[in-house]
Amino acid sequence: MFKIFKFVFFLLIAGIAAAFLHYNLPDRDIVRVVGTFEIRDDKPAGSFGAGLPDAGSQKFPNRDVRYISTKRPNGKAMVYSNQDTGWGWPPYFKFDTSNLTADAQDLILRYEANEEIWVAVRHYGWRIEIFSLYPNAVSIKEVDGPNARLIPVFNIVFLTLLFSLILFIWWKIRQWKTKNVDPITDKIGDELEDLGQDIKTRADAAGDTLTQKGNAIGHTWRKLFGTTKPQ
Repeated sequence: MFKIFKFVFFLLIAGIAAAFLHYNLPDRDIVRVVGTFEIRDDKPAGSFGAGLPDAGSQKFPNRDVRYISTKRPNGKAMVYSNQDTGWGWPPYFKFDTSNLTADAQDLILRYEANEEIWVAVRHYGWRIEIFSLYPNAVSIKEVDGPNARLIPVFNIVFLTLLFSLILFIWWKIRQWKTKNVDPITDKIGDELEDLGQDIKTRADAAGDTLTQKGNAIGHTWRKLFGTTKPQ
């Protein structure tokens, strides 16, 4: 039972860690920009999925949030919010929301002039329609076409370093445990084993004594009253 609980616990921790990394690490989509718009957002700035106000602006109960509308190569729509991250979390240090809107609008004008332009939108976050959550666009970069190959170099390096750090910490903990904890637990185990053996020896000795006394009583009974055993 404990092993099952331990497995479920570590599985839950791994799932939370994977979701945290998936939400915060950058991802890139190849899309075609088709529009920009603004919506009044009543979610408090800084809450989950709400982003932060533009750098230098104050926090108000509601605010206008910029969005970028795009189309994927398969024709499906994808909408990104366009908000500053400032010095907050996640640490993208994005302060150029207005510039990104201008770049997106320029792409729309070029598309209207019969230029088929595909871009890689770097973003973080999730698109969850039922909760009106949008990934936040961080940057836009032109690519050769809808089939351009994108290699997530940053994610590869970051995850490699992260797992290396985790393995190093695990190795150091194992090393410390072997040096400091295992001798103590081995000593306690040996003492418990010796105690158990001593208890067993004493119990066996007590049992032998009771058996001898019982045999002596039986012998005396038979001697006094014949061979009839006591009931």
